[in-house]
Amino acid sequence: MTAPILYSYRRCPYAMRARMALHYSGIEVDIREIALREKPAAMLAASPKGTVPVLVLPDGAVIDESLDIMRWALAQHDPQAWLKDAARSEILIAENDGSFKQALDRYKYAERFPEYPQQTYRAQGERLLSQLETQLQQHAHLLGAEPRLADIAIFPFVRQFAAVDPMWWEASPYPALRGWLAHWVESALFDSIMQKHPVWVEA
Repeated sequence: MTAPILYSYRRCPYAMRARMALHYSGIEVDIREIALREKPAAMLAASPKGTVPVLVLPDGAVIDESLDIMRWALAQHDPQAWLKDAARSEILIAENDGSFKQALDRYKYAERFPEYPQQTYRAQGERLLSQLETQLQQHAHLLGAEPRLADIAIFPFVRQFAAVDPMWWEASPYPALRGWLAHWVESALFDSIMQKHPVWVEA
């Protein structure tokens, strides 16, 4: 049977979380690494909005939102019950994908948003970081002793936030969050989905 095709970009946090869910679920995919400035026509034909990830199933069905790809993968196989506590996961993910992602983009590219200093955007992002720290001081993962959808969906964005100013991050008042981040960065799962692939070229 033909494997699903995944159009991806290695460093995109949305693509990271989709790849993590697919790998965890044991779903083999044909990864097509794209160049953001030269998006392949086949990807744009499947998903005209032109953002990764895009999953094309063998029957031609297209899933082009990262969370939908995660949900689809976990519906096939979810050995550690990541979908448990789904409603609570969705609340955290919505905040991450909304106000936190906006603050992250402005913190990371502060020169493009000169209305406020970089520290202002960092403080906006810290609203979610503080919430996550409180959660993680109580248990190993965001919603309890075991990982859930929220952990995987949010992790790549916290990783990106931490990388903007590593010295600040190491001194920040989020020790539990730093430990949680290190756990996922050092995990075999993350290592497996960060292997480099050559840029896919259409025949």
